[in-house]
Amino acid sequence: MTHTPVQDVPAPDLFPATFPEDAFPQVVWAPNERPASLPAQAWTTETTHRDGQQGGLPLTVETGLAIYDLMGRFSGQSGALRQAEFFVYRPADRAMLEGALERWHGGHPVEPTTWIRATRSDAALVAGLGVRETGMLASASDYHTFYKFTPGGRAQAARTYLDAVQAVLDVGLRPRLHLEDATRAPREFILPFVEAVQTLAAAYPAGQAPRIRVCDTMGVGLPLDGVAWPRSVPRLMRDLQAAGVPGELLEFHPHNDTHLVVANSLSAVMAGCAAINGTLLGKGERTGNAPLEGVLLHLMGLGLSSGADFTVLNELNSLYEGLGQGVPAKYPLYGRDAHRTRAGIHADGLNKFRPMYAPFNVPALLGRPLELSLTKDSGLAGLIFLIKAHTGTELPKEHAGLRALHAQLSAEFDAGRQTAAEWEEIAERALKLTAPDGVLPSGA
Repeated sequence: MTHTPVQDVPAPDLFPATFPEDAFPQVVWAPNERPASLPAQAWTTETTHRDGQQGGLPLTVETGLAIYDLMGRFSGQSGALRQAEFFVYRPADRAMLEGALERWHGGHPVEPTTWIRATRSDAALVAGLGVRETGMLASASDYHTFYKFTPGGRAQAARTYLDAVQAVLDVGLRPRLHLEDATRAPREFILPFVEAVQTLAAAYPAGQAPRIRVCDTMGVGLPLDGVAWPRSVPRLMRDLQAAGVPGELLEFHPHNDTHLVVANSLSAVMAGCAAINGTLLGKGERTGNAPLEGVLLHLMGLGLSSGADFTVLNELNSLYEGLGQGVPAKYPLYGRDAHRTRAGIHADGLNKFRPMYAPFNVPALLGRPLELSLTKDSGLAGLIFLIKAHTGTELPKEHAGLRALHAQLSAEFDAGRQTAAEWEEIAERALKLTAPDGVLPSGA
C-alpha cells in the first residue's frame, strides 16, 4: 500500500478565515453545505430577573437594575440581546420592571417583558404595566397536564391556557407561550394547542402575533435530527414551523442538566429557530440556563449575530462575586482559571507563538489576560512566560538568575508543596532579574 508523503510548504496554514486574528472562530461551510434552514438572523433574550432569580440569585431592586444596565452595555446597538423578562408578583420585582421600562424608554436597547402563569387572573396583572409582550407559562407535558390540574388532563390545560391568551390579546399585548417541558411533551398536545393559539390570535393585529418558546425544562433534549419526538430539538423546531410558526417567532429555552445546553441551542438555530433564551454567565435553576455569551460566540461565528461587548461581562462576574454567586474557577471564558495554564509544554508554546494555546485573541475580545500558575509541571518555560507577561521582558533559558529561581521552586515542589506559585509570590525576585544590574528602582 502506497502513502502520499507529507509535503513541506513555505508558510504555515493557520486557516485565517476560520480563526481570524481579532474575532471569534468563524464557521466556514464546505461547498454547498450551508443549511437552507438557517435563519437570516439569530439573537438572544434574557431571563436573569426571572429564572436566574428563581434559581438563587439574591436580587434587590438596586442589583437587578445594575444587571439590566450591564445587559444594555453588553448588547449596545448590536441586537445580540433583545429582551429581558421580569416577574410581577412582588413589589421589588415590580420596582425592577418599572426601572427597566424607564431606561428602555430612554434608549436602553433591551426591551423589558413580563412572565405570568397562563391564567386569566394573572393576565390582569400585566395590563397597563407598559410592556408590549408577556411570557405565559403553558406546561405541555403529561407530567404536568395530568398532575398539575384538577381533575387534570390535556383538554382542561389547553382551555385554561387559551382563556389566558385571549385575555392577554384583549388588553393589546403580544403573548409568548412558554411550552414548559416540551422535550417530554406529546406531539398530540403541542401541535393542536399551538394551532389553536394561532387561530385565536389571527383576529388581532399582526404586532400581537404570538411567540412560541420551546422549553427543554429538564435538559433532556438532544441536538440530533433522527431522534423520535419529543427529545429531538431540531425535530421540534421543524414541526412547529411546519405548523405555521415562523422561525422569527420561535424561541428556545434550554437547561444544562445533561451538559447539552449550548449544543441544543445551536441545533435549534440550525433548524430555523431565531431566538435563544437564557442568562449571561448561565445563571438559573439547578445546573443553569443557556449561557448566552457562549451561544452568542457561536452565533457570531455563524454570521447570524452582530458583535456584543464581551469585556462588559467581567463587570457582571464581579457583581455576582459580590453577591456570593461568582462563576466557578474553570467556568468557560470568564472563570478565574479559564485562560490559565500550568503545563510547561503549553507555556513553552505560548512563549514561541501565543496563538498556539489560545482559542482566539482572549485579551482583545474578552478583556482577560492569558495567565499561568507555577507548578511542578510548569518548567522554565512557565517561569519565562509569567515574567514576560508581567514585565514585558523575555529572559533566555540560559539566564543564571532565572535558572536559580526555577531550581528553588522545584526544590519546594519536590519537598511536597502542593499549592501553585502565583506572580505575587515571585514578583520581587523576578523583577530583580529584569532590572538593570539586578537592582530594583526605589519604590518598586
